[in-house]
Amino acid sequence: MYRYIYYIVGIVWLLTGCAHPAKEKAGDSYTVTVLRGPSAIAFAQWMADDVLLDGKRLRVRVVDSPEQMQAEMVKQATDIAVLPMTTAANLYNKGVPYALLGCPIWGTLYLVGHDSITSPVYLFGAGTTPDILTRRYLSPLGTFEYNYTFATAREVMLALQTGKVQTAVLSEPFLSVALRRDSTLRILADLNRPDSTRRSFAQTAIVCRRELLPLRKQIDSLLTRSCRYANEQTTAAIRIVEEAHIFAPKMLSEEAVARCRIQYEPAAPIREDILHYLSIIKEYEPRAIGGNLPDAGFLSDSL
Repeated sequence: MYRYIYYIVGIVWLLTGCAHPAKEKAGDSYTVTVLRGPSAIAFAQWMADDVLLDGKRLRVRVVDSPEQMQAEMVKQATDIAVLPMTTAANLYNKGVPYALLGCPIWGTLYLVGHDSITSPVYLFGAGTTPDILTRRYLSPLGTFEYNYTFATAREVMLALQTGKVQTAVLSEPFLSVALRRDSTLRILADLNRPDSTRRSFAQTAIVCRRELLPLRKQIDSLLTRSCRYANEQTTAAIRIVEEAHIFAPKMLSEEAVARCRIQYEPAAPIREDILHYLSIIKEYEPRAIGGNLPDAGFLSDSL
């Protein structure tokens, strides 16, 4: 009797457990690592669908900090990574062997306040992109005091709500949340556009292991489709990232996604935009990109 039961259990195990789709063999997928935040919205389609690259599934993994991202890349534990352009240049200068594919996000930073820009201007991240682009925008307009009391955009948003802060820099989606909660707030400046003659700053990079470069046309096509999905199927994209617990429910809106400027551009056509942006960073904070502009090799793979 017991022998018969063991036989039945064995058959069930063979039909279910052994063939369970979650038990993929190593090497059957590519890992895509994305920072928690607006970048994740651009990859909502990849999170929800079985998107294949050269017959292997693209599996999106979200990390919480730039430090985690850098550790993954130093260990070469990810095949594709989405990170700030400054960090991509910094890691390249340090010899981390990833190739630049392009830019999927063109900036999420805005100056917000009530009627006019007042001092002090509250910022998060001294020496980082929000700080640099704010100082660059305001320097021709006069002398301003900059306050770095708050470490994150969320803390700045809460201070705005309580009236402790009058003028501040916010990134999406915190900007949209602040505007919804306080009807007296308004956008005072768009920090993502250098001027009317240029497109927005190329603030985000997507890189890959160099072994994947022969597949770059296919990757470019998948990236274009995913970013288009975020813009054209925004409600669905929001639902996907909320269900993945990347954003809290009701935090995102269609306006917030629109202000994230999600649009994939391969590196080759935007070489000058990338170099222009990195030159600005070098002028204000050379350490952010490793001391110097990356050499020609940073963009050579895009040709």
